[in-house]
Amino acid sequence: MAVASAEHKYELITRRLDEVLGGDLIKGILAEERAPKCYWGTAPTGRPHIGYFVPLTKIADFLRAGVEVTVLLADVHAFLDNLKAPLELVAHRTKYYKHILLAVFKSLGIPTHKLRFVEGSSYQLTKEYNLDNYRLCAIVTEHDAKKAGAEVVKQVESPLLSGLLYPGMQALDEQYLGCDFQFGGVDQRKIFTFAELYLPRLGYAKRAHLMNPMVPGLGGGKMSSSDPDSKIDFLDAPEVVRRKIKKAFCEEGNAKDNGVLAFVGAVVIPISELRLERLRGNTGADADEGAEAAGDQTPFALEGAPDGTVFSVYRKEDYGGSLHYASFAQLKQDFEEKKLHPKDLKTAVADAIVRLLEPIRKAFEESAEWQEVEKLAYPDPNAKPDKKKKKVRCLSVVGAYLAYNFVDLQEKVYHPPPPGKGKNA
Repeated sequence: MAVASAEHKYELITRRLDEVLGGDLIKGILAEERAPKCYWGTAPTGRPHIGYFVPLTKIADFLRAGVEVTVLLADVHAFLDNLKAPLELVAHRTKYYKHILLAVFKSLGIPTHKLRFVEGSSYQLTKEYNLDNYRLCAIVTEHDAKKAGAEVVKQVESPLLSGLLYPGMQALDEQYLGCDFQFGGVDQRKIFTFAELYLPRLGYAKRAHLMNPMVPGLGGGKMSSSDPDSKIDFLDAPEVVRRKIKKAFCEEGNAKDNGVLAFVGAVVIPISELRLERLRGNTGADADEGAEAAGDQTPFALEGAPDGTVFSVYRKEDYGGSLHYASFAQLKQDFEEKKLHPKDLKTAVADAIVRLLEPIRKAFEESAEWQEVEKLAYPDPNAKPDKKKKKVRCLSVVGAYLAYNFVDLQEKVYHPPPPGKGKNA
């Protein structure tokens, strides 16, 4: 296989992105025939949803271009983000997130041995990092810190100081993880520009920033871990997936804020394209892609579909027969022109999601460790307390009361009732 040119590698690194800041920095590294280093981070708070497929699928492109990828499990950030994760749950949720991410990467055919996983607390609690954090706090205004985290940190009426520290620490992570560019959602843009402004003021290099598009929720608007009806969990059962997709907003001919249609463009078709490219041997510098793959690795095309089909929609012959698409643009046009009915689209999307989640759910069901971590990370808020423990606690309270009143349990002592309370009252 011929060595990919710097131009081709840059195209791989930046395709399907929403925005690129500092692309010339990456071009310069590639021109020097060096391997760029990047990091993608996530704070282990709520349960990860299928919107995570967007950045995780993109990491395949980075590996194909020879990029060294670090995955940051930002446990300290999870605690600092206002009201999202109590400190005692963060450690369990960090383990849960790692299980999920490994399972998703394997389902995508991405070789996990090429990824470096780092927990934020492994370096964010060091003397050096904290001194840099204090240096940053000495030059950052409250206004800039609040503005930077406006779209990422949970906004409350009376914000805590912890939320103001969040953007600065995310900027410092670029230095301490030794990356050339940071990758994240377009909702991180203000934090990225904050880092570009303030890291040089500490004497550190300015990094590039790559942003993937955000997938709308099933009801329109942002897909959120805190709103179960707006998203699909990685571990949702097939019947749950189909029920949520059936309820999702998908007005005929309306492609705006359509989470069902957007998911096809942002997740299903890119994964199909990756699989087609892999079948043709086009994996660039990542010769190991697909070796650890779990689950069905065929594109989302029906049997008998034309070559190059990346998404098919089954329809009975009475309704014109199945539809096959080689691009998202074709699919979107058909939907806007009402040639594709929402019901048919929903059925095809639900089938695709069930296929995507099957190997992830299987990995969970086969791992007793993961199942135990899940219970600890997300305890059932409606679970009834253990009655046995409750009885023991009651007995201990009674025992303490009796001991306090110096009652001899071996000697029956008669205590007359108050006036008017006896049996013959």
